[in-house]
This record gives sequence, C-alpha cells and structure tokens, in this order.
Amino acid sequence: MIAVTARLVVLVSGSGSNLQAIIDGCASGELDAEVVGVVSNRLDAYGLVRADGAGIPIEPITPLGGEERQTYDTRLATVVERFAPDWIVLAGWMRLLSMAFLERFPERVVNLHPALPGELPGTRAIERAWAEAEAGERTESGVMVHLVPDEGVDDGPVLGVATVPIDPHGTLDEFAAAVHRAEHQLLVETLAELCSEPRPESRSRP
Repeated sequence: MIAVTARLVVLVSGSGSNLQAIIDGCASGELDAEVVGVVSNRLDAYGLVRADGAGIPIEPITPLGGEERQTYDTRLATVVERFAPDWIVLAGWMRLLSMAFLERFPERVVNLHPALPGELPGTRAIERAWAEAEAGERTESGVMVHLVPDEGVDDGPVLGVATVPIDPHGTLDEFAAAVHRAEHQLLVETLAELCSEPRPESRSRP
C-alpha cells in the first residue's frame, strides 16, 4: 500500500497557537500530514492570519443572526467536507458541535482540551485549575487529546494525556504558558500517531 499524507482540516476560534504547532509539525516532517484548510467561526480569529501566511486555504464561517445551531453545523460540515479531510482537528474551537456536524465525520473529529480526562470540562479550564490550586484543592492539571463522537463536553475517548504540575510559588500566566507548551507538544505527538496508522478506506484519498 502506498503511504498517503493525511489531510487535516483545523477549526479555530482564536489566536491559533495550536494550529501553528500543527503547521510547524507538518513542515518539519514530524507530522506526515498536510493542513488542507482552516475554518473559523470568527472573522477576527488570528488563526486565519497564521493559515493565510502559510498558504493554507481559509474559510471563515460565521453564524448568521438567529441561526439555529444545527443549521450552522450543517453549513459548517458542508464546507469542511469539500476539503476531503482524513481528520478534523478542533484547536481552540469555541463552539459545541452538534450531531448535524459530527455524524458527517464519524471517528474523525479530534479535540484538544487543557485539562485531564474527567476534569474541568468546558471553558476557562486553565483559570479554574489555578483557582483550585490557590484554594489548596489541586497540585496539578494537564491537557488531553480526545475523539469527539457525540455532543458530550470534553469527554470523548482519550487519545493522549500530559500532566502539568502547578507551582504554588508561580503565577497564573506562568502556569498557562506551561499548559500551552504541553498542548502544542501533545497535539502534534498524538496527531503524528494517528496519521501514521492505516486509515479506513472511507477516509483514503484516491
């Protein structure tokens, strides 16, 4: 069987630092993959600037006024599908995806969350972990990469985990920076493993 470089579509809502880690991993050869498209729900997401600077096609898909979640997700899925992705990577994507999107890409949606499995689902996980540490309730947190099979929040099958200790003498900014470094490394390592595995025929390129 001829090896085929994996096709990645990355969904971003913000600065795109994890997207940059993926782009760098592809450029260095650590990732046997190509980012074939970057999609954002925000016109001002800096991730779009990063992608455009790297020559990657971008698609800003902003919600319309009064648009239902499922309707938006159907539009989003149609755009993503045009890129014929092997994997869809949620890298700082700040919207919950409904089955209107997920059922179009079964077992192909990968999410990055800045907390350990079963802990701190949802937004502001870094700040919440820090607050718990200040209250003496936590000494570490971490990051995980997982599949998104359904509408559960940050609770899909785990693909990779990294622990990040919390320095009680440090600052929130220092802790956040440590979490982001762990995110970048774990995301690229996990994607590299996924992209090295044989893909089902339904995901293969001709």
